[in-house]
Amino acid sequence: MESIKKPVASQRLELLRSAPMNTWIAMSADESHIVATGSTFMEADEAAKKTGEEGYFLTKTPNSWLPRAMRTI
Repeated sequence: MESIKKPVASQRLELLRSAPMNTWIAMSADESHIVATGSTFMEADEAAKKTGEEGYFLTKTPNSWLPRAMRTI
């Protein structure tokens, strides 16, 4: 079985930020690229199936990106 290499968090975040806001996106299994997008889950899933990509997953982008602050103690 082939191992899937996961991108670092900053690469994943940049990929998500490059996607349209408030949209369903299909991401490749290794999270290296966006396979398809759609305004609904079903639309994005159907578009992804048409690409022939295997192992993709779907997620929804937020309506807007909000800055967040993390504090360590």
